[in-house]
Amino acid sequence: MSSRGKFILIGAAVVLGAALGIFMLEKSRGEASAPDEEAAVPTVVTVQTGALARVTLHRYVAGYGTVEAAPATADQPAGGGQLAAPSAGVVTRVDVIEGQHVEKGDVLVELNSQAAAQEVDRQKKLYAENNTSLRNLEAAEAQLALLQISAPVAGTVTRVSVKPGEAVDVNSAVAEVIDLSRLAVSAEIPAAEAADLKAGQELQVQGETPATAALSFVSPAIDPKTGAVLVRAPLPADSGLRPGQFVPLRIVTAVHTNCLAAPAAGVVTDDSGHSVIARVEGDTAAQTPVTTGFRENGMVEVEGAGLKEGDTVVTVGAYGLPEKTKIRVVNPPTGDTSATNSEPAEAK
Repeated sequence: MSSRGKFILIGAAVVLGAALGIFMLEKSRGEASAPDEEAAVPTVVTVQTGALARVTLHRYVAGYGTVEAAPATADQPAGGGQLAAPSAGVVTRVDVIEGQHVEKGDVLVELNSQAAAQEVDRQKKLYAENNTSLRNLEAAEAQLALLQISAPVAGTVTRVSVKPGEAVDVNSAVAEVIDLSRLAVSAEIPAAEAADLKAGQELQVQGETPATAALSFVSPAIDPKTGAVLVRAPLPADSGLRPGQFVPLRIVTAVHTNCLAAPAAGVVTDDSGHSVIARVEGDTAAQTPVTTGFRENGMVEVEGAGLKEGDTVVTVGAYGLPEKTKIRVVNPPTGDTSATNSEPAEAK
């Protein structure tokens, strides 16, 4: 090959190499700038929001209780209960049925009392003729009373436990009479939760038949078998509850009125383990540290710098939200509170 041809070949190679270098340089610049351009695009998070509000929140002790006849007080006898045979014998008559209303003193069940009744009649005649003492007559009447079991209060016969001809022993249960307008609920509360309980606190019976009462008794002793404290509250006369009913209940131990609260879904824990809420300003949400208090009905008591009633906060989407980020609010239709009011009442 001539020298001229060699020169042309070398020149073409130089030009081609330069072109390839320029191409690779531009490509590398493009690849390097792509992530930067993507990083420059702000992240927008879709969330739902709620608002801080002034509310009244309660602290509760929760448990289960049993409805029963009200116990005796200094002012009146017990509201009823089981009646037992005062002596051994054979049932000769049952004068009532379950569900029947009776008055105080009505005879419910008689044991083999014919002989005792005849003795009372005989003693009465003798006493009228001055042929016996009052003491003998009273003793005969007392013996007859042991064989006639009467209602201690006006109320409803809730149970009949014997039939005519049945033999009973002393203290055998024969019937139950309860004044349904005088009921109480009793419960055993674990000792660890009972420290703040005291008479006068509000007790709320929950469930299908709610009722409100006030604690009348908090035992000063702990049952060594159960580790629980017995509490009791008289129920309203028209509570609609039934003796023997097992009911959920809670006792109000503290009340915070007019406290600032946030929707429970919006109070989350950050990476450092502290409670925060994401307060919304315009299209940006920023985390704000808060101290939490009582929880009830989907709201959590909060305290924090600069917080005020009406502040908008993120609810759904708050968990894992960056310290500050762009947001797009998509709230459910008005009236749908399932997303923000899912927190139960505090029970401690």
